[in-house]
Amino acid sequence: MKPFSHLMKAISEGKFVYTGELEPHRSLDLSEVESWARTLKEAGILAANVTDNPRSDSAISSLVASYLIQRNTGLETIYQLRTADRNRLALLSDVLGAAALGLKNILALTGDHTRTGTTPSSKPVFDLDSTGLIALIHRMVHEGKDLDGNEIKGPRPEINVGGAANPNMDPLEIEVLKLERKAEAGAEFFQTQVVFDVEVARRFLREIEHLKVPTLIGIFPPRSYGQAEFFDKYVPGVRVPRPFMEAFARFKEIGDKQKRSEKINEYNVEYFSSFIREVKREKACAGIHIMAVGYPEVIRPLMESVK
Repeated sequence: MKPFSHLMKAISEGKFVYTGELEPHRSLDLSEVESWARTLKEAGILAANVTDNPRSDSAISSLVASYLIQRNTGLETIYQLRTADRNRLALLSDVLGAAALGLKNILALTGDHTRTGTTPSSKPVFDLDSTGLIALIHRMVHEGKDLDGNEIKGPRPEINVGGAANPNMDPLEIEVLKLERKAEAGAEFFQTQVVFDVEVARRFLREIEHLKVPTLIGIFPPRSYGQAEFFDKYVPGVRVPRPFMEAFARFKEIGDKQKRSEKINEYNVEYFSSFIREVKREKACAGIHIMAVGYPEVIRPLMESVK
């Protein structure tokens, strides 16, 4: 692995890193997202994902948003690129565009089917899956060629490519096989879906240790009982531990809104700082991906508590 980005340089130096999440919307106005990016940077987040039509809900180009956010805030971005609605021709063009704009990280995703989003009449593509996209980017960077052997003129892209992982899969062995394919294709880092149960995260990290791919475990500190319940009931495979749900049920009964928020903040910091200290011991764990969009009250205290 050759580290091109600040993120991968930090990981290669053995530093424990934190990444965040940015979600642009169907708008030209990125001011709110850029404000959040500045908040993340001030808190110590090293790089932030810029989502690419998550849930197949159409939004401003992730490529453009990644560039503008990085340029305007100084926070390094991780350009999410999905294959659901692009063929390999378009994907190659976007990778070249990303390199020309100075983006150094791409998270390769397959993406949700277009029928699940805001424009269900749009036709899906899926020419490549996420593993195929990883292979394409890896070959462009390290061989200067595309998947068909066509050469790229001039300098090669300088991009580190990562893949997504899901520690909650059951059976876990199937997910490990998928990650073995991604590692073989050239994945240089993994970021995972949300995990609440520390034992689920630790088991997963031990099962993928042989891949020697630095992995960032995803967490989502909820701001309310409703958010915690949503993950527990409706997100496939995610299990929120009973004590966690019971604590948030108690918080729901606090009438004073400010006191309720304070208790939730305190609990999130206590719970997830303990979670992070546990997973940090695992060899495969290179950091944490904090998916707490619009929740600045918890990010800095959480990271400082772990220190």
